[in-house]
Amino acid sequence: MPTIASIGRIGQYDGQEVTLRAWVTGRRSSGKLHFLQVRDGTGFIQATVFHQDVPREVFERAEHLPQEAAVEIVGLVKADPRAPGGYEIGVKDLRVVSLPEGEYPITPKEHGIEFLMDHRHLWFRHRRPFAVMRIRDTVIRAVGEFFHEQGFVRFDAPFLTANAVEGTTTLFELEVLDREKAYLTQSGQLYAEAGALAFGKVYTFGPTFRAEKSKTRRHLLEFWMIEPEVAWNDYQDNMDLQEAFVSHLVGRVLAENAFELAMLERDPARLEPSAQGDYPRISYDDALGVLKQAGLDLPWGEDFGAPHETALGEAFDRPVMIHSYPAQIKAFYMEPHDDPKRVKCNDMIAPDGYGEIIGGSQRIHDLALLQRKIAEHGLPESAFEWYLDLRRFGSVPHAGFGLGLERTIAWICGLDHLREAIPFPRMLTRMTP
Repeated sequence: MPTIASIGRIGQYDGQEVTLRAWVTGRRSSGKLHFLQVRDGTGFIQATVFHQDVPREVFERAEHLPQEAAVEIVGLVKADPRAPGGYEIGVKDLRVVSLPEGEYPITPKEHGIEFLMDHRHLWFRHRRPFAVMRIRDTVIRAVGEFFHEQGFVRFDAPFLTANAVEGTTTLFELEVLDREKAYLTQSGQLYAEAGALAFGKVYTFGPTFRAEKSKTRRHLLEFWMIEPEVAWNDYQDNMDLQEAFVSHLVGRVLAENAFELAMLERDPARLEPSAQGDYPRISYDDALGVLKQAGLDLPWGEDFGAPHETALGEAFDRPVMIHSYPAQIKAFYMEPHDDPKRVKCNDMIAPDGYGEIIGGSQRIHDLALLQRKIAEHGLPESAFEWYLDLRRFGSVPHAGFGLGLERTIAWICGLDHLREAIPFPRMLTRMTP
């Protein structure tokens, strides 16, 4: 049997006879020639079956192949600049491994998004979700590589916690056996702080859960977060790290996923400035000025909503970092500026209307101040005793941030909704498949 090849690396076999193990995604015929569109999980390619090149039974077999038939093809790899990906396969032999039982539900015709989400388990086989998931894989690999190169330790946080990190109104509450109640984590941040004061530089990477009763395109109940934390960093260092991190992720996608971006009709030129760094940094007050020029007047002290984030993102050709927010709209653990009405934090807003992809801050490292903030936010100090220990023993300034994986992927891919950026989305309106 000729070498088993993958479509994703088919260019390595130009002019050679190979074996492809694949599935049929489409078929058309032109008299003495059949054109099979096939996929193997690494890409898509056209296989041509010419009646003079194969036995009669193989030609007739190819003529009746339904969508999602599993096949083993032996054929010659040929460069063809007209073909997507630049190559096609001239079939010499074809064996059917399995045929679908009944009609495959996702046909080449147009389907509504709800129908496609109902068949999400099958939709992955098609070009759009294929491209998104391949880009998601690139981003996830790039996350680990970036932090490894920077000397970070991966530090996994628990999914079950005893208390809130952000607001108590977005917690999923659980009963754990016969013990007291627990909650699904909103963030790994507090645990990452423990890691940073032990290892210096750590990052957590895992699913997080927010019980937000929102049906917007920017919200999921379950999503993935990357949360680095660094001892001795201040909020300016924190923004430096964010810029290096995001520009690295975008650069890797541009380098590795040109084919997938083309499948999504995402113009790489829109992403190139984001891979170059040099992200603008503006204060909350300056951001209010940008919004006012865009016709969106917002009183000082109010948080940005989706329209405000969209307007801010559209004002720049790459992510913008907005810092020094009012303390009244931010979390209890954020270090105040000299002006205590403001805190040393920032959000990163993506361009093209994709909103916030990062929230970060310098953390309060003074024990008495942190205790006071916990009380001011109406939180039980007893639930944070272990967290306060980090300030009792060897406390130093430190900072970190959280990047939402799905929001970042949605922006890079140019998606309309976060539900496409995760394999199986969990929303108010969807728990299956």
